[in-house]
Amino acid sequence: MESTGVFNGRTALVTGGGRGIGRAVCIRLAKEGADVIINYAGRDDAARETAALCEAYGVKTKLIRADVSDRAACEAMFQEAKEWNGRIDILVNNAGITKDQILLRMKEEDFARVIEVNLMGSFHCMQLAGKIMLKQKFGRIINMSSVVGLRGNPGQMNYAASKAGVIGMTKTMAKEMAAKNITVNAIAPGFIETDILNDMTDKAKEEMTKPIPAKRLGQPEEVAEAIAFFANPENAYITGQVLCVDGGMAV
Repeated sequence: MESTGVFNGRTALVTGGGRGIGRAVCIRLAKEGADVIINYAGRDDAARETAALCEAYGVKTKLIRADVSDRAACEAMFQEAKEWNGRIDILVNNAGITKDQILLRMKEEDFARVIEVNLMGSFHCMQLAGKIMLKQKFGRIINMSSVVGLRGNPGQMNYAASKAGVIGMTKTMAKEMAAKNITVNAIAPGFIETDILNDMTDKAKEEMTKPIPAKRLGQPEEVAEAIAFFANPENAYITGQVLCVDGGMAV
C-alpha cells in the first residue's frame, strides 16, 4: 500500500495510539504519509500491531511508552520524539481514562485520576508541543473531548469535567497560537464502538443507540477522518472549533 501524500514530510504524535480510536487515527495519518509516533501506557503488543498497520503505508513509526499525566515522562517523550524525526507537526491528544460512578459515591481519588490523565495530560502535551511548533512556525493540535463534555452524563462527573476542560483549553490555546500558523481544535465523539464495549450485551448496545438520531454507534475510523481534516495543512483558517462526531446526539 502507498500513502496519498497529504502529510508527506510531516510527523504526528498520537497519545493513546495503541488501540481503539487512537489506532484508527495513527493509521489514517499514516495513510496520508505522516510518520507516526505512537504513545501508549499499557499493552506493548497492541502498540506494535498499530505500528505494523501504519508501516504498511511506507511510513516510519516510533513507539514511546509514557503516562501523559506524568510531566517528567511527557518531557522525556517529546525530547525523544523530536530527536527521532526532527519535528512534530501534528499532536493528537487522545489518551484518556474513565472511572465512572454517580457523584454521591465517587471517590476523590477517582475524580482526581481522571482529571490528571484526561485534562492535565492534554495540558502537558499541548504546552510541550506548542514550544516545538512555534520554532517550526507550523502545527496542528487536535484534542479529544467528548459529547459528555458538552452535555454531561450521569455517573461521569469526573469524565465530563475533564472533557469540558479540554474544550476550554482548546479555545484558549487557539487564540494564543492563531497568528503563528498553529491551529488548535477539538473532536467531541459520541458513543464509539471500541474494545471497551466488548463486554456489553447486544441488548445493552441497543439501549445505547436509542438517544442517537443516527441509530447506531460510531466507528473509530469516523473519528479519525475528522482528525485528519483538522490536521490537513490546507485547513489553516479553522481553529478553536469543536466538531461533534456523534450521530447527532449534540443537536
